[in-house]
Amino acid sequence: MKQLIVGLLLLMPSALMAQTRRIPQVTIYGKRPMKEIGMQKTQMDSTALKENIALSMADVLTFNSSIFVKSYGRATLSTVAFRGTSPSHTQVTWNGMRINNPMLGMTDFSMIPSYFIDDASLLHGTSSVNETGGGLGGAVKLSTRPADADGFGLQYVQGVGSFKTFDEFLRLTYGDDHWQTSTRVVFSSSPNDYTYRNRDKKENIYDEEMNIVGQYYPKEKNRSGAFKDLHLLQEVYYNTRKGNRFGMNAWLIHSNRELPMLTTDYGNENDFENRQRELTFRGILSWDHMRENWKLAIKGGYIHTQMKYDYKRDAGNGVMTPMTRSRSKINTFYGQTEGEYYIGREWLFTATASVHQHFVESRDKNIIRQDGNKAVVGYSKGRTEFSGVASAKWQPNERIGLSAVVRKEMYGVDWTPIIPAFFVDGVVSKKGNLMLKASLSRNFRFPTLNDLYFLPGGNPDLKRESGWTYDIGASFALVEENIYSFSGSVNWFDSHVKDWILWLPTTKGFFSPRNVKNVHAYGVELKNDFTITLKDGWQLSLNGTLSWTPSINEGEPMTPADKSVGKQLPYVPEWSSSITGRVDWKRWSLLYKWCYYSVRHTMSSNEFTLTGKLPPYFMNNLTLERKVSTKWAELSFKGAINNLFDEEYLSVLSRPMPGINFELFISITPVFSR
Repeated sequence: MKQLIVGLLLLMPSALMAQTRRIPQVTIYGKRPMKEIGMQKTQMDSTALKENIALSMADVLTFNSSIFVKSYGRATLSTVAFRGTSPSHTQVTWNGMRINNPMLGMTDFSMIPSYFIDDASLLHGTSSVNETGGGLGGAVKLSTRPADADGFGLQYVQGVGSFKTFDEFLRLTYGDDHWQTSTRVVFSSSPNDYTYRNRDKKENIYDEEMNIVGQYYPKEKNRSGAFKDLHLLQEVYYNTRKGNRFGMNAWLIHSNRELPMLTTDYGNENDFENRQRELTFRGILSWDHMRENWKLAIKGGYIHTQMKYDYKRDAGNGVMTPMTRSRSKINTFYGQTEGEYYIGREWLFTATASVHQHFVESRDKNIIRQDGNKAVVGYSKGRTEFSGVASAKWQPNERIGLSAVVRKEMYGVDWTPIIPAFFVDGVVSKKGNLMLKASLSRNFRFPTLNDLYFLPGGNPDLKRESGWTYDIGASFALVEENIYSFSGSVNWFDSHVKDWILWLPTTKGFFSPRNVKNVHAYGVELKNDFTITLKDGWQLSLNGTLSWTPSINEGEPMTPADKSVGKQLPYVPEWSSSITGRVDWKRWSLLYKWCYYSVRHTMSSNEFTLTGKLPPYFMNNLTLERKVSTKWAELSFKGAINNLFDEEYLSVLSRPMPGINFELFISITPVFSR
């Protein structure tokens, strides 16, 4: 049934095109931005970002890109990885400021509401060097923009879902010729106690004489998975209308989440507490000075994060005894200067210098020493990270574009060698906008602060990871005005990463990171977008992605029994795909989303043991929306069905995921003037 639906969606464009009126083809050709010469970039659709308030950026990327999203469930850790690399090889920026956790090196995308992002794009492989260093797999670029309001504006959205889940969104805006202000608030809460079938446990069936006559997998509820998340985003922009714009962005996160129990845990949820709390503030001040052929931008920012993790157990006397009290504080100061200079229409020169100053304190305040007293174990470190980049882009005519990028980075007192990147693209045929692209770059990633200093296990002797990446691809775009548009791309990439950092067990009973692997990741990425407009207000669109990503360990065996060499890296699917189909008629919209991940190995040896792999899964979501206009407001009523076919699946070993579930949303946007 599922495969049939997918097949029908794939065949839909051809069938619909056959029924439309044939008119002379109109080719629309636009001059591509010089900044994007040769880049492999995926731009997220704005409608996908604002689909519903319950979505995080992890959800958006799952159904609208070919990158791998590793999720522990809603309101739990969700990370993304490009092209067979790890989450720490993905760099993430928000309004230009890097927001990767300096302790862990990665970003939790479940903590980024999609309604807080106005523009999102993926920079694959070599293309990430244009934005930031360290993205051995790629980079995710997130940003907000002025509300473009005229007078006062208000929007309120209320969502109610399965498992007593509530989502609320409020936005207030004001704008005139000079000022644009926006206030956004999202609050989400849920016991998150969905039911699932636990295939890691078996219950016996007994007859009257207590003989075992059968077994079955029991149904259980997700235990200790409740969450409450609050996000507040305040923005103010002032435009002088004389080439200067000043901006302020402030984002506050307050999260209180329980960590769900594993499917292999036989304990009683009332006998322990496993909770993580986070308070994060991100703020940016900016000034943009624009002239006809040059631009200067200056930014300053600050990030403060407090994370508290508590694990308590009932010692048997009804009193919860603290087992772990982990506390961490992160303060990051950020500054950036960026300049652009055009010479005619053929040359563009850019230069950017940025600095991040991190101060990190990480403690476990519940370690008991041999003398019976508590010991504070952890580290307190600071690190300066500097990045400078310059580029020259040349477009002698409409068909050819060349770009050279040079980047230099410093972490602490350690400087990287020169990081070069070269890009070229060319329009082979204006009919169909057929374009070929190629690029290559070097890149480096430094160990995180936890890699170096975590106690116990940190390794201050770690070397930085390094790699070369090569890309080649083609893209096209066909348009018949007011009838259809069809575009697509195919890219081949090849990446070699040396001194891959991996945490391994030691003879002392704890894990420690080591430079142990050389990884060869390569593969193909495909993307297509199709939109067709029919009579009587009908419009249909179909978007799809497909990724083939072998990621092979080519290092030396650690021991004679090491079977990981020549095998796919753990938790990296070789195949992934997504399809989104949308039908719009007048004020009705029907949206279907589908995604697929192939087998993911949980062991570096790729052995097919009981727990050595996670089976492939398909995911299907369906949404129906009706918009209504009144004299006083614009209304929207939306219903969503997630996991339409009630799939049993796991994204991470022993972490159950919900079956079929439902959500209802109502959006109210008052009309203050007609």
